[in-house]
Amino acid sequence: MPMPGVGEVTFSKNVAPIVFSNCVTCHRPGQVAPFSLMTYRDVSKHADDIASVTDDRLMPPWKAAANFGDFVGVRHLSDDQIATIDAWVKAGKPEGNPADLPPMPTFASGWQLGEPDLVVKVPQPFTVPAEGRDVYRCFVIPLNLDAEKYVAAVDFRPSNPRVVHHALFFLDNNGAGRRLEAQAGDGQPGYWHSGGPGFMPSGGLGGWAPGYQPLFLPQDVGRPIRAGADLVIQTHFHPTGKPEVEQSTIGIYFRKSVPSKLLVSFPRSVRRIDIPAGDNDYRIHDQFTVPKNITLEGITPHAHLLCQEIKAVATLPDGSTQPLIWVPKWDWGWQEQYQYRQPLKIPAGTRVDIDYRYDNSADNPKNPHDPPQRVRYGEQTGDEMGIVFFQMEVTRADMAAFIAQAIRRRIQQQQQPTTAPAER
Repeated sequence: MPMPGVGEVTFSKNVAPIVFSNCVTCHRPGQVAPFSLMTYRDVSKHADDIASVTDDRLMPPWKAAANFGDFVGVRHLSDDQIATIDAWVKAGKPEGNPADLPPMPTFASGWQLGEPDLVVKVPQPFTVPAEGRDVYRCFVIPLNLDAEKYVAAVDFRPSNPRVVHHALFFLDNNGAGRRLEAQAGDGQPGYWHSGGPGFMPSGGLGGWAPGYQPLFLPQDVGRPIRAGADLVIQTHFHPTGKPEVEQSTIGIYFRKSVPSKLLVSFPRSVRRIDIPAGDNDYRIHDQFTVPKNITLEGITPHAHLLCQEIKAVATLPDGSTQPLIWVPKWDWGWQEQYQYRQPLKIPAGTRVDIDYRYDNSADNPKNPHDPPQRVRYGEQTGDEMGIVFFQMEVTRADMAAFIAQAIRRRIQQQQQPTTAPAER
């Protein structure tokens, strides 16, 4: 349908359908966005900014490049939709006839995927100090399952999102987390540990960062939780300048039957990060070869505030290429777990190339250091990272071999140097 002329475009008839379909999921009371866009008055007040950020494709917040991986839940406005918003603003933001308004979308109250099968909560509130280094705290939550279960989806709710950098979800069948918590002795719930939960977990349920949207795994795929397992949530807190209290809740959705395939996450991390102060184009290239045929369900890139771009490409044994993910404008404040619309079959012998680009100059408005200073690999917000998590299907028979390989890889990573000469 052709875009209406400048003299015809109104909020009720032309702009509201765009906003209601693409914006109010987040821009409504109680959600992550800082203001609501549910009425003409709301949208009109922010109209100039809306036109600017949609024209720059900063909103809706979907950071993966178009046509570089086919993902579930893509949020992109078309060129015509962006032009309609621009035309409406230039026409003076007319409201039009309220009778032309489309119905407001309905949203599930509470959990985004419906009521979970199991809801658990960090046992006690945790107080984050006003200042100082970032805090890594692990919270142990008994799941009290008397039989093995298979997870189809997970939804995480921080009670105080402004202080939570990210959270990772580990499973513990050996009571290791409980023992570490008992040894903490600082009067706060949980225990301190960075770089993981402080023990070799028996499994995992993924994680959360700002922007993550919960998704169901494909049918007949699940993450296993053994009977008696504890959930250990490692939360990365970033002090805000005043004391903050946080007590997160997590909802778990189970498969109704035993799946034939299990989902595991393979993290590929670069630790040789050493960015000189002032360097506005620091680059790192990482590469590995896939040892056996795999099915890739999803992919999650991760870095911190200096990162500008992350790209991963697979080159198959026949020489053809398969784009995996490209985030051309990395944004620490909005990260996603990207799930492929159709799982990717990646044959053994495939080469995966991952490229990272960082800006450690004073021109980077997100640089945490003023003036810029040397930044190396580390867990603090002011440090840097470069990780891509590959979510893969494995058969039950392959699960033990995968766990053994993950243990060997973790030992090797701990022995890997964290700095190297600058890569250009």
